[in-house]
Amino acid sequence: MKKIKCIVIEDQEIDRLMLQHLIKQQNILELVAAVDSAENAKLFLDDSIDLLFLDIDLPEMSGIEIRKTYQTIPACIFISSHPEYAIETFELDTLDFISKPLKKERFDYSINKLIDFFTLREKSEYFDILTGTQYLKIKEGHNIVQIKISDIIYLEALKDYTRLITAQKKHCVLSSIGQILKENHFSNFIRIHKSYAVPRHLITRKNSYEVVINNHINLPIGRAYKENLSFFDS
Repeated sequence: MKKIKCIVIEDQEIDRLMLQHLIKQQNILELVAAVDSAENAKLFLDDSIDLLFLDIDLPEMSGIEIRKTYQTIPACIFISSHPEYAIETFELDTLDFISKPLKKERFDYSINKLIDFFTLREKSEYFDILTGTQYLKIKEGHNIVQIKISDIIYLEALKDYTRLITAQKKHCVLSSIGQILKENHFSNFIRIHKSYAVPRHLITRKNSYEVVINNHINLPIGRAYKENLSFFDS
């Protein structure tokens, strides 16, 4: 895998230096710039950037506003002392949200998640629904695998890609979650969040901010998608 080019936007110098130190310990990461505001990052924010590390409370433009402006950048990790914004950030194609104070173990976990994201992104090429069946055909590297649609527990959006989670494995396809949900074979799936869709019949519990599927998997509910779950209250 090629190096992942990243930019840090963090106005607290101690936190910025800590991030720079942790990034330099990760061979997969290439730090392009570490700055204190969006204004100072403009020079570096182009199509070559793969990853943003963002604080939320920033001068002039917040981290959330920066992410909304630069959504073409594939991955974003928020590092903030404001956990109350975590749910909102995950509606912006956020890979992870790390609460301050930043710790090496938590940072390393996030980077492993990042590597998984880019590995799947590189491997995934297409999917086809087999005519007249309830199966998907997916190309993974040089192999073509067949997945039973009823085995899919939930869908997770990864920008232009979608991860299909089954009990046995995670698969990734080069198709947006919106495109997949338009297929007739996925009519039983409902969108609960910008990043997630689930089969109706697998929802076992819900509250105002998350659903539980298969009695053990918790997924967030996006504010814009709460109405999709009204059937569960009746």
